[in-house]
Amino acid sequence: MVAEMSKGLVVGPSQTQAQNPIAQFQGKFKELEKEFKAWLAKQSLAVEATVVTATSAAQGAAIGAFMGTLTNDVSPSFPTPPPNAASLNPQAMASLKQAQALSGGPLVQARNFAIMTGVNAGISCVMKRIRGKEDVQSSMVAAFGSGAMFALVSGMGGPNQAANVISSGVFFALAQGGLFQLGQKFSQPPADDVFYSKTRSMLTNLGLQNYEKNFKKGLLTDNTLPLLTDSALKDVRIPPGPRLLILDHIQRDPELKERRGSHA
Repeated sequence: MVAEMSKGLVVGPSQTQAQNPIAQFQGKFKELEKEFKAWLAKQSLAVEATVVTATSAAQGAAIGAFMGTLTNDVSPSFPTPPPNAASLNPQAMASLKQAQALSGGPLVQARNFAIMTGVNAGISCVMKRIRGKEDVQSSMVAAFGSGAMFALVSGMGGPNQAANVISSGVFFALAQGGLFQLGQKFSQPPADDVFYSKTRSMLTNLGLQNYEKNFKKGLLTDNTLPLLTDSALKDVRIPPGPRLLILDHIQRDPELKERRGSHA
């Protein structure tokens, strides 16, 4: 009876997605991405690293070309080195190269970004395959290689090429290492979230994710799912319609239904 009433109340998430072309496109894209990653993981290290480097470089080139269009109006100020470039102070010549690298047009920036993203992704891929994990050390090694290669190609830095390559690599490594650590810190869910993983999944599937706070307020953790009653859901101020959907889901879920029977 609960199932029949719930069918007449709310249109399921799957039906809503079927009517939304954007959701359909996102779903198909995620499926293709998942299949591509699964295929790539089965390839040799050389093939995987080559594909990852090429695809990342292409993405970086596209971003760089776009950024280059924003600075294209500045690049004519530094078209070519002056005729007396040989007599310039080495530090002045290095400053000129830096200005050209930063103000280059779409082609220059596409090259720079392709180098940075491609080398970074390629080294990260190799490190992950060899070490079996992706951590801050691997991230910093990849960033060092990316920074060093960028310095070689763009001419950024001082007149000493070797020192320039090393300093750029170290700068990139420290910057990416800090960002990696910061991202890890903020991406970790709160400690109490582990007690609501199944609850969150259930509510998301039903399109009722807004009621997760109600479950947490009432301390209705994953362990209480098989024990939920209409009265318990009502106590945490969940409306009648969502209550019916939740109870129907629990009744239909084989695992929860079995656990519910064991508690009866």
